[in-house]
Amino acid sequence: MDNEKELQQLGNRLKELAEKSFRQNIYTFSSFLGLSELDVFWRAEASLSYAGIRLNGGFAQADRQVVRFGRPEDLGYEMEFPIKCIYIQPLLKKFAEKLSHRDFLGALMNQGIDRSTLGDIKVGEGEAYLFCLETVADYICDNLTQIRHTHVKCSIVEVYEDFVQEEPDVESIQVSSMRLDGCISKVYNISRNDCLELFRTGKVFVDGRLCENNSKALKGTEVINVRGKGKFKLAGEAHETRKGKLRVEVMVYR
Repeated sequence: MDNEKELQQLGNRLKELAEKSFRQNIYTFSSFLGLSELDVFWRAEASLSYAGIRLNGGFAQADRQVVRFGRPEDLGYEMEFPIKCIYIQPLLKKFAEKLSHRDFLGALMNQGIDRSTLGDIKVGEGEAYLFCLETVADYICDNLTQIRHTHVKCSIVEVYEDFVQEEPDVESIQVSSMRLDGCISKVYNISRNDCLELFRTGKVFVDGRLCENNSKALKGTEVINVRGKGKFKLAGEAHETRKGKLRVEVMVYR
């Protein structure tokens, strides 16, 4: 969902969900929102906060998130997010292909499943953990039986936190300042011109918000998502080198 009309419709939908929650004293939930859609939410957050807001993607640091409206202190009870985790594994591991995120997502799309019902897909060695809305969980388990040439089985699992946490690559970069474009250029080894193109095409997000300011100074706590490349976070304070440059460690999620 990247065109202006769809994003505007999403903004209206979020307002409707907030109003419904507030007026009827119930919890309401959005579908899974990607980076561009979350930016719509963050831009409208101040006008929606009266209804009470929480976000959840099924696990810590999930990129795709569901928004919940409703205050537990007002409603008198807590309601879990309607998110399920599905473990997808090959029937015969020794014959399984090496499957990518695109392979898993493509197989799900071929089943006619709407992308908005799907959260993150954490891919391992021939297996994956899929986060989805509970409304489609049973359908996926019953119908997703093959990915490319690999036959798979699906099961809803409760314990998955230890399996889905990515171990980032910790790298050291050297920059002249803490400007966002300079850090992106060094992390992904691309030219400044290529980096500027990422900003021009709306592919850079800082803490879930679209960032069009390439000269933004990083404080060190932000999570930077670059669509098509991954995300990274500074791992500590910058230290000045003898030549006046700044050296800082970054945690890079591919």
